[in-house]
Amino acid sequence: MKIKVMIVDDQSILSEGIKSVLSTSDDLEVVGVACDGRDALEKMEKNLPDVVLLDIRMPNMNGVVATGEIKKRYPNVKVLILTTFDDSDYILSALNNGACGYLLKDIGAAALIDAIKNAYEGDTILPAKIAKKISDAAKTVSSDREIRLRKAFGFSDREVEIAVMLYEGFNNRQIASALNLSEGTSRNYISTIYMKLGCDNRNDAIRKMKDTLSV
Repeated sequence: MKIKVMIVDDQSILSEGIKSVLSTSDDLEVVGVACDGRDALEKMEKNLPDVVLLDIRMPNMNGVVATGEIKKRYPNVKVLILTTFDDSDYILSALNNGACGYLLKDIGAAALIDAIKNAYEGDTILPAKIAKKISDAAKTVSSDREIRLRKAFGFSDREVEIAVMLYEGFNNRQIASALNLSEGTSRNYISTIYMKLGCDNRNDAIRKMKDTLSV
């Protein structure tokens, strides 16, 4: 059975080029091409893809908003961002809305096909350049914040690093990718952080850290 793919891009010449590339794979079938997020959602009602290749900057409904809408309506559909923009705000917004990966349009044909297959299988697709963007964004937090959290809760160096990322809104997958950890290791660290905070969920943990840092 072929993996059904939808391409969403407001530049039709790029969509056609991507469609041609994907047609070289016997494992993929392009079942739809849309010009923006709104158009994609309408077409998905008639023909649901397995993987959506989604641009970020588009009229009517951009890729970040469209990602959230797609995942809300069709949780099992994989959304893979394919764009020319590597801004960390775009990356984090798309991933926070449920995208399973973020690719740049300078990717090679074979790598794009592999990325779609891997996304379909449930992998997180973050090339080194993108992972570094996430990591750099995490490092912008102040050292004062880290010192105060370490002192208040007895965090180790790694725990305080992850605690700050939790505080900043990173999800487990983003933390694992940014710090080059497995998702299981990331979850173990987060469980320890919850224990030291005396909390059992993310919202309570963030609230407790905010209370501590606001004093």
